[in-house]
Amino acid sequence: MTPITTPFGMRATAAEVLDGVDLRGRRMIVTGGSSGLGLETVRALAGAGAEVTIATRNPDAARSVVEEFPGTRAAALELGDLDSVRAFCDSWDGPLHGLVANAGVMMLPTRQVSAQGWELQLATNYLGHFALAVGLHSALRSAEDARVVVVSSGAQLRAGFDFDDPQFEERPYDPFVAYAQSKTADVLLAVGISRRWAGDGITANACAPGWIHTNLARHLDQATLRALGALDEDGNLVTPDYYKTPAQGAATSTLLVASPLLDGVTGRYFEDNQESEVVDGGPEVMAGVAKWSVDAEAADRLWDYALPVVR
Repeated sequence: MTPITTPFGMRATAAEVLDGVDLRGRRMIVTGGSSGLGLETVRALAGAGAEVTIATRNPDAARSVVEEFPGTRAAALELGDLDSVRAFCDSWDGPLHGLVANAGVMMLPTRQVSAQGWELQLATNYLGHFALAVGLHSALRSAEDARVVVVSSGAQLRAGFDFDDPQFEERPYDPFVAYAQSKTADVLLAVGISRRWAGDGITANACAPGWIHTNLARHLDQATLRALGALDEDGNLVTPDYYKTPAQGAATSTLLVASPLLDGVTGRYFEDNQESEVVDGGPEVMAGVAKWSVDAEAADRLWDYALPVVR
């Protein structure tokens, strides 16, 4: 397939990729939309006229953006709790034109599990969003041209999905490997949706937002931040040249869920507003999407592994 290119570079903002796009009449959900990348995504979509629901653990935290955009509302959603996901889906009424699976957790220092016994990064980043998409399938289908966007990470280059021990019950828990596996699972979710729901008029793509200072990095220790060039010797946050602002980091997911440039595109992975090259994953690879992250057989296997849990 010919790689998809767009006129937008890595410094484009979420608002810029929707310049001139009219989203009036389009209904969108953004998970984790009360802060960071999610908040910038909400602002861009609502600014273009979309009716946006902010799905967040703390709806009160979204009060300011709800007041800023009258067509926006906030609703409670805890992705690590499947009962919360079911309640959110049950409360939804009418068509859904866009779902941005943006919320997540990163590098929890100790192994924690959800009520279903899933390692919490995998439960939050992948399983909760899988349950959300499955629960909203009929709403997406009724829109006839819906889009799902799953926010992954360049971390998917570091670890495939370990079907032998996905919950770290046998192997030692590693915060970064667990995070990387969850982000590989996120790409596989987009691949799985594209394989199953294309006939329903639903497209699905995944993306990496890049490096940004957000609350997602709250579990990173100072040594890691210094290695990234994001912390000086006095303990102050600094912004390396390769970092983006939250508005720039939200551009790719916003582009995928709402730009007419991506009409009909599905099952692909993007970074910096361009489709990424499929590469061999590994510790030295800095860009692209790993072969294991877009493997159709792995996507089908993961879907079958997760479906009985959410039903």
